Formats: sequence, structure tokens, C-alpha cells
Amino acid sequence: MLQPFASSDPFTIGVELEVQVVNTHDYNLTKAATELLNRVRERDFAGAIKPETTEGMIELATGVCENFDQARNQLLVLRDTLVRAADFLNVGVCGGGTNSFQNWYDQRSDGRERSEYLMGLYGALYQQFTIFGQHVHVGCPDADSALVLLHSLSRYVPHFIALAASSPYVQGTDTQFQCARLNSVAPFPLSGQAPFVTRWSEFEQYFERMEGTGLVHSLKDFYWDIRPSPGYGTIEIRVMDTPLRVEWAAAIAAYIQSVARYLLVDEPVHLSERDYEVYRANRFMACRFGLDGNCLNPETGHRGPIRAEILATLEAIAGHARILGAEEGLEIIRRTVTDGLSDAMWLRRIYRVHDSLHEVARQQCQIWRGAQIPE
Repeated sequence: MLQPFASSDPFTIGVELEVQVVNTHDYNLTKAATELLNRVRERDFAGAIKPETTEGMIELATGVCENFDQARNQLLVLRDTLVRAADFLNVGVCGGGTNSFQNWYDQRSDGRERSEYLMGLYGALYQQFTIFGQHVHVGCPDADSALVLLHSLSRYVPHFIALAASSPYVQGTDTQFQCARLNSVAPFPLSGQAPFVTRWSEFEQYFERMEGTGLVHSLKDFYWDIRPSPGYGTIEIRVMDTPLRVEWAAAIAAYIQSVARYLLVDEPVHLSERDYEVYRANRFMACRFGLDGNCLNPETGHRGPIRAEILATLEAIAGHARILGAEEGLEIIRRTVTDGLSDAMWLRRIYRVHDSLHEVARQQCQIWRGAQIPE
């Protein structure tokens, strides 16, 4: 049965980051999540450090945050707490949407009931799901508004993918994608986009039909790019790779937060199911080419570069960013989109210099713990 949609403060945010746990020999994934969780169990911090899918993954989750600065500060504390525990155990932790050279067939369930169920259901597909993403929750004033926001944000999904893209390497190979992580999500039968309904009563009816098939037991069984989280009173945007730095993750969350307020307050988007006719193509362009990809506006038919679209959006949402306290985060976005390297571009640059994915992963661990990204 679907939970009632909880009350939440509109446009508050919560950030979740799935983090790699690696050894300090060749920087492949290692089975240390349980030991890390035991080390941090008695520590005092806002948010949570939790298990995720396999023993080579950890999830960092903020509490409910009002603005960029609060989200960044909570993520920094969570990061530092995890890094100290990892140092004690002589393992590494890092961001990035994929581990560049881990073998999917080496991955095992972490033993939790849900992990065992999913491993039994999806088999090798679930083992290949050892990927690392950033999820952002946005508080919504009510259930119907949540669905309107969910579908309005679909036009901005290429922005979110391109900004966070950090998974060019899979199984030791350059995939030619900026974000290859989402290629591991697409094969799941309940992935993609949510059904086009904008009233919660209609969504409840949809869920009841799906539940009646036996295919789903909760909303977590849907691997949608954006899905409602009624227990929190939020929608959850799930398309981003885990960035290499928590500061960048917080900036992306601030961008999403500001776009969300712009969409619900100014109502610039005229929703139509036809938006999804070009959705998969736009999503592909963002995954393949990142900020240099081109996307088609489903309403106007205009095709333009994602980089330019983000810069135009920053202008449109500036007033909302001021109200939300997101200006510093959006300035980080602007500088990177205008002059900087994306995470995927930086990973490729390091590989070209050192010709070693192991060295790339070693430097990812250094960047994660606060070292400056070399230009």
C-alpha cells in the first residue's frame, strides 16, 4: 500500500551520496562497509552513514537542509567522519559514478534482506548495479505539486546528468560516455520515467494496479529517474553520478533546489506527455557528451547545447537562488560550466598523463578528502 504523502517544508533539500570503498593497494573496490559502519556508529553528526547494496559501497545522507551552506557543511562532516574511519582501517573512499576497473562478477550482496531479494530477482544485472549516484530530495508543499514538479523537472534532467557526470570508465575501458553509470540502470524493467499523471489520486490508482501485478511492493521497486517519496514529502532526483567532491554535490543540489522553486512558483513549463517523446534522446545526449551535448526543447523544437542551457537557466533562477540562499552554490556551477573541467573530463585528463586507472582512482581518493583538483 502506498504511504500517504507527508507534510514537508517546500524547497528544503536532502542529499544522498553513494561512495566507493576501495583498497589502498590497487584501488579496486574492497569489502569493508560493515567495518566502516561499526567505526562510525557511535559518532555524533547530522544525517546518516548507511549501508548500500554491496560491501564496497557506503551511503552518506544529510538531514533536511534549508540551503546550500547547510547541505555543504553536513556533507563535509559526514565525509570527514568516514575518511577518519577509513584511515583507521587502511582503506580508501572516493566519489565517481563507477569504479573504473572493478569486475561486476566479484560483487556480492551485503546480506540484508532487500539486497538478497534483489540479487535473487535480477541476478547478474544486480551485480552490475555496483554504481554510485547522488540523489537529491526536494520538499514539496503537497502531493499534487510533487507530481507537477516531478514532470516539470524532466526537461532539466540533461542538465543534472551533465553537471555530475563522472563515470567515463567501466571494466577498465573508456566507454566514450561522460556518464556511463546510467547505462547500468536502463536494463531494469521498472526504470525510466514515472507515468504521466499530475494528481496524487491518479498516482495512487496506478500504484495499486502495479502492486496487484506482484511486480512491486513499494516505490523503491521503481528505478525511475525521478520518483516521489511520500514518506518524506519529497520528490527524489536520481540521475546524477556521485561527484568527486562533496562541495560540487552541494552545488548541484542548490541548482536543483533553485530550479524547483522557479518551476513551481513561476510556472514557466506547460506540461505535456509529449515531453517524453524526446526525453530518452535528450538523456542519452547528456550521458554521451555531458556539457557538450545538445538537447531538444519538446515545447519549442529548439535544439541547443546543454552548457548554454544551464547558463541561461542560471539567469532565470537567480531571484529564487537569492531567496533560498543558493547563490554561492550557483556561482560554483557558473564558474565550472563556463571555464572549468567536468569531473569526467578531469578523470580522462589524469589517465592521459599517467596511463593508469589505478592512479586515477588514487587521485580520486585524494580529491574526495579535500585536495585541490589540479588544472
